[in-house]
Amino acid sequence: MQKENKFQIKNIILDLGGVILDVSYEGPVFAFKKLGVENFNDLFSKKKQEHFFDNYEKGIISDEEFRDEIRKHIPKPVTDEQIDKAWNELIYTVPPPRMEFLVHLKKNYRLFMLSNTNKIHIKALTEILNNQFGKNVFMQLFDKIYFSCNLQMRKPDAEIFELVLNENKLKKEETIFIDDSIQHVEGAKKIGLPAYYLDLSKRTLETLLPEIFSQQLQFPTLTSNL
Repeated sequence: MQKENKFQIKNIILDLGGVILDVSYEGPVFAFKKLGVENFNDLFSKKKQEHFFDNYEKGIISDEEFRDEIRKHIPKPVTDEQIDKAWNELIYTVPPPRMEFLVHLKKNYRLFMLSNTNKIHIKALTEILNNQFGKNVFMQLFDKIYFSCNLQMRKPDAEIFELVLNENKLKKEETIFIDDSIQHVEGAKKIGLPAYYLDLSKRTLETLLPEIFSQQLQFPTLTSNL
């Protein structure tokens, strides 16, 4: 006899970088090293970052103020364009199979994006995705997109998760959150939001979600065509 579902999943909140978008944390390290910054990985990494990165992701400081903070660590004059180019080495693309997976998910679930990011990355990301999939095609997959720099709050703080839930009238028992940063997953769990850690060394979104849903008996319509 088939087990009864623990809860009915209707809504999926996804992180962007690492979960949907392929990224390289080493990219900026090498790029800024060419500009003379020997310890960029001490300033910024997946697990920790200097306070001005947090402020930039919250939109508390401007693009210009962020670049000025970066310049404090560069031993020679550099242009805004050089800084932006090095910073954007973090961003890769959305693999086409993942895009197809998201399109299929959209038919069955409400999708939301919740990302700690900044205006320089958003500009570069938008251009990459528009060139890859067509103007606004990718962004239209989501019922709503939340970028931390537009909200003056960021993960893993409870307030940003509550904002997404409350604005969209999402029930926690019908919603799951997926992120590749364990501290963000723990932040979601603290408010009672079912959250799952995507370990990029072992899985992708395409392999993790079917596993989650098979445990909840919620994935029969999505596995047949993927």
